[in-house]
Parts: sequence; C-alpha cells; structure tokens
Amino acid sequence: MHDPRESHFAALKRIIRYVKGTLDFGLHLYPSAPTKLLAYTDADWAGCPDTRRSTSGYCVFLGDNIISWSAKRQAMLSRSSAEAEYRGVANVVAEICWLRNLLLELQCPLRKASIVYCDNISAIYMSHNPVQHQRTKHIEMDIHFVRDKVARGQVKILHVPSSYRYADIFTKGLPRRSSPTSDPP
Repeated sequence: MHDPRESHFAALKRIIRYVKGTLDFGLHLYPSAPTKLLAYTDADWAGCPDTRRSTSGYCVFLGDNIISWSAKRQAMLSRSSAEAEYRGVANVVAEICWLRNLLLELQCPLRKASIVYCDNISAIYMSHNPVQHQRTKHIEMDIHFVRDKVARGQVKILHVPSSYRYADIFTKGLPRRSSPTSDPP
C-alpha cells in the first residue's frame, strides 16, 4: 500500500477480472444424509518466499456438501514437509472435533469416525505411531492431540491419491497466463 508498483496493479486487475467472470458461481448444497465428515488437507512447506513459513489448507465435507474450508499461513516455521503437513492435519482435526460437537448439540451425532485425507506418508505415520521420535519433539502437542483422536476412533488419517487432492487449491496459487488477452472475461 505504501509503495504500489505496476505488478501490484496488474495483480489487482487480474483479481477484478476473475471476480467479474465468476459472478454466477456459487456454493451449492444438496440434500444428503449427514452420516460422515470427510476432510482433505494439504500444506506447502516453506512456501512463503519472504518468511519461509508454510501455508496449510483444508476442506471438510458433510455428506456430499462442503461445509468448512480454510487456508492460512502457519504461525511457526516447519523444519520438514512432514511437520508442515502434520500441523495442517492437526488444524483440520481440531475443526472436525468442533463440527462433531456442533452436530451432537444439534441432535445429529456421528457414529462413524471422520476421515482425514493427507498426501504425506510421514504425517500419516506420525498420527498412528505411539512412539515419540526425537525428530518430532518440537511438534509434540499436535502429535498428542491427533493421536488421541485417532486412538478414540473419532478420526482416521488416510493417504489421498493424487487425483483426489482437493485441498491443493488452498495451498497452490493459480498459474499465471502467458498473455494478458487470455485472462477470463
């Protein structure tokens, strides 16, 4: 704001063109039995070029409808991609716990474990393995929180195939177009 450049103005015009071209878009909710919560999570390790902090994102579905999503920069630096992904898993598990409690208060308790899909095998392994490793002591609170929910059967952490990585849209930017005339109307 204090020193705008041409690149900032070009980015602003791109956003305005996108909004103008998507005015008819919306979030559609369809009737479905709320029998399960399903979540997808992703993180980009050290994705911020200035601070090297990671961004994590997730989306949560109740039945066939998306009901919650988030994308935000992590507060702490991650020492590995597994740590960044695991912090993302911890964020979505906290959201799932809140949603499960909300559904319980609305007299619609969930009987089955909620599924969290993550694309990092190491993060999935940390959620199941009760042994505390020296490499993961700095994320101990997140590990105990998620492991507790997994042990209680409230959450299952599974690997997501590459064709179903829906949470990638929260951590990876849209590609730039090569010519300014090819932007959406």
